[in-house]
Amino acid sequence: MITSTEFLERLRRMKHNIYMGGKLIKRDNPQLMPGVRIIMLTYDLAADPQYKGLFTATSHLYEKEINRFTHIIQSPEDLMKKQDMTRMGVHKTGFCIQRCMGIDAMNALSVVTKEVDEEKGTEYYQRFIEYLKYWQGNDITAACAQTDVKGNRKLRPHEQADLDHYVRVVEKRRDGIVVRGAKNHITMASQADEIIVLPTRTLTPDEGDWAVAFAIPADAEGVKLVNRAVAPRARQHLKSPLGELGVSDCFVIFDDAFVPWERVFLAGETEFATRLALMFALYHRHSYCGCKPGVTDVMMGFTALVAEYHGVEKAQHIQHKLADMIGVGELIYAAGIAAAVKSHKSSSGTQIPNTIFANVGRRIAGENIYHEHNILADIAGGIPATLPLEEDFFAEETKDLLNKYIIHNEKIPVENQHRCYRAISDIICSSFGGWSQIVGVHGGGSPIMETIALLTNYDLDKKKKIAKYIAGIKD
Repeated sequence: MITSTEFLERLRRMKHNIYMGGKLIKRDNPQLMPGVRIIMLTYDLAADPQYKGLFTATSHLYEKEINRFTHIIQSPEDLMKKQDMTRMGVHKTGFCIQRCMGIDAMNALSVVTKEVDEEKGTEYYQRFIEYLKYWQGNDITAACAQTDVKGNRKLRPHEQADLDHYVRVVEKRRDGIVVRGAKNHITMASQADEIIVLPTRTLTPDEGDWAVAFAIPADAEGVKLVNRAVAPRARQHLKSPLGELGVSDCFVIFDDAFVPWERVFLAGETEFATRLALMFALYHRHSYCGCKPGVTDVMMGFTALVAEYHGVEKAQHIQHKLADMIGVGELIYAAGIAAAVKSHKSSSGTQIPNTIFANVGRRIAGENIYHEHNILADIAGGIPATLPLEEDFFAEETKDLLNKYIIHNEKIPVENQHRCYRAISDIICSSFGGWSQIVGVHGGGSPIMETIALLTNYDLDKKKKIAKYIAGIKD
């Protein structure tokens, strides 16, 4: 395992290939650092003895302690530990812990590369194992680049006017492949060591060029990251953990980027593109069963806190709204536990979460994100949206008056009340708040994808047989 300082120094040594606001920027740019600090926290938590066994695990390759964000799932207990780690991480950040994307992609590769080899006689799994040794040995952070820009949604990849609207292989060489295209909505690509690229959809037999999966350094030649950063408003006086953190999302553009064969994990086997795409989605939706309860914990905590500061915490309608949030958060968490308990082993030995329960948990999460924001907005009132700027609370002419009139509860220090409102403002009515709501709906796949996964994998015929028996219907 490495330290957060070593990770930051590693980022600083990377080539400059990040564009933002029309400029080429460094990875320690002040606008990127809130997101970088999230990843640094994952290293700090793994180094903290308090979290040993939660943020750390034992590698199945060589019985060595590693960061759990580099661990390949071996058991139902591992799945639950990942879920608990993610929930605890959100308690430290207030929102997405981000690093789960890379390890969810790695777990998907550990399953599917073995399956391709078993059917096709390829050598992808051994390549994966060698890459995993590098990954664990260097405590790598990676982004998963799955979502293609897609072009005309009515057309398949090979039917597009511009064939690059899905990432594809444009040349195969003796030493590797050359890829072209772009992936979009790629969280934390600008603060990652590596980018893992996976297919995004089902492919037909004549779409082999698009059936590609590989790992590439985030600063490799031909890789361009066009970044958008978002973070809570900068604080001058009322410093807080939330105010120090943020996130970046990228257009990841592959402009004839070269990938050596040892980093290629799928290259033309179209029948496995769907399997790999859905396997990553499954692991990532299971991660949401830890992440989203953590976010609900944060939202619930602020809802209860602002109700207390307003002196209405015992009101029945407040209690009912809090019960709604408890129910949502713990149902999602329970779905994740069920997905772990009902999991099964793949041929590679990697544990796969139950498809139904993981998708149920993620679907409930996406359906309720705006409901939770609505509850917090309802109980907090309008002040988070109209709160004067932080500086006005410290300016000589206005500070005493603002502190006098912002008080709702004389028993609570005025600074605590101010801090509460300012944090809620960041969470529900800022550009950062808007980002978090949309990510809550679409992260890990849009709600329709969870619906499709449920309807595809659920045995409705079995339920019809139950109904026929109860009704006395005989076929």
